[in-house]
Amino acid sequence: MDKPLRIGLVGAGAISGAYLDRLTVLESLELVAVADLAPRRAKAVLERVSTAQTMDVDDLIAAPDVDLVLNLTVPQSHAEVALQAIAAGKSVYGEKPLAGTAADAATVLAAADRAGLVLGCAPDTVLGTGIQTARKAVDDGEIGTPIAASATMVTPGHEAWHPNPDFYYQPGGGPLLDMGPYYLTALVTLLGPVARVTGAATRTRDERVIGLGPRRGEVVPVDVDTHVTGVLEHRGGVLSTILMSFDAVGSKASRIEVHGERGSLVVPDPNNFDGDVAVCRLGGNQWETLPVSAGYRDTGRGCGLADLATATPQRPPRASGLLAYHVLDVMEQLLESAHTGTSLPVNSSVERPEPVPLQDLARRV
Repeated sequence: MDKPLRIGLVGAGAISGAYLDRLTVLESLELVAVADLAPRRAKAVLERVSTAQTMDVDDLIAAPDVDLVLNLTVPQSHAEVALQAIAAGKSVYGEKPLAGTAADAATVLAAADRAGLVLGCAPDTVLGTGIQTARKAVDDGEIGTPIAASATMVTPGHEAWHPNPDFYYQPGGGPLLDMGPYYLTALVTLLGPVARVTGAATRTRDERVIGLGPRRGEVVPVDVDTHVTGVLEHRGGVLSTILMSFDAVGSKASRIEVHGERGSLVVPDPNNFDGDVAVCRLGGNQWETLPVSAGYRDTGRGCGLADLATATPQRPPRASGLLAYHVLDVMEQLLESAHTGTSLPVNSSVERPEPVPLQDLARRV
C-alpha cells in the first residue's frame, strides 16, 4: 500500500497493549479509531495514540476512514464482530481463535471471500526469526526429509497466576484451544497441513483454586479436558506428537522438535517471536546453534498486521484466516477424536504460507 493501513481497534483489553507497541511505530499501520464496551479502556489508548478517536463499535465499523477492523474482543465475539465488519466492507484481522467454533470460522471465511476482503488472524509469532529460521533449515534440507515432530506445552494451570482464570476451564478454553494455536500454527508452517488426527484427553480434577488477587482461594469449576495429547498426520506424511497440559508441573522437553533422516532440530517456543534454533546432525553428538537466517527481526504482536498491509494477490497474508481456520479445525477434530476413541480426518486444508526472508519491518522516523 502507498499509504498506511488505517486500523479501527475493537476491544482495548490487556492484549491490546502488545498490538499498540507495533501500531505506534510501524509506518505501514495507522490506528485511527478505538472502541471498547468499557469507555475508560478505549480512552486509555488515546494516551499512547492521541490522534485516534474513541467511538462505539457500530460507528467504528461504519467509519469511512477505517480500512481494517482489528478484532481483539473475547473469543465468543470474534465471529460476530468479524461478520459485522465484513458486511460493512472492512477487512479484518483478529486475535486467535478466528471464531469460537470451526463452523463459525468457516462462515467468516466464506463471507470475506464473497466480499473480496482480506482476513487475517493471530498468532503471528510464526513470522518472527525463531520459527522462520527453523523453517528455512527444514526447507534447505538441514535435517533431510522430515519424519516426525513433537510439540510440548506443560503448566500446572493458569489459576496460579491469573486473577480471573475462569475462562480457561470453560468450553472454548483448556490447554489445547488456549495454547494450541501457537504450536499447531508453527507445525503447519514447518511441515504443512494436517490430514488426520488421533487424540486422547483427561481431566485430573473438577475444581481449581485461584492463587492470587482479590479472588484468592475462590474455587473455579473445570468443565474441559485439561490434559490433551495426540498424533497429527501431516499431508506430506510427517507424524507430529502433541502434548498440551494444565495438569503437569513442568517439562524439560523442547517446546518443538523436528526429526529428519539426517538430523534433528530444536525449535524455540512458538509463543515468542525469536529464540535459538539448534541442529544435531546424523553421525555427530553436538548441538549447533544456527545463525538467524529468516523472519521479521525485532518484532512482536501485530507484525501479522504489517505483513497483511503489504500483501498482494500473488503473496497473500501469511497470518491468514485460512491458516487460522485449519488450525482450529485440527484442534476440534483432535478433541472429538479423544472423546470418540477414533482417528478422524481433517477436512480443511491450507498451503504453507510464503516464507519470510530475513528483514526488518519499516518503522516511522
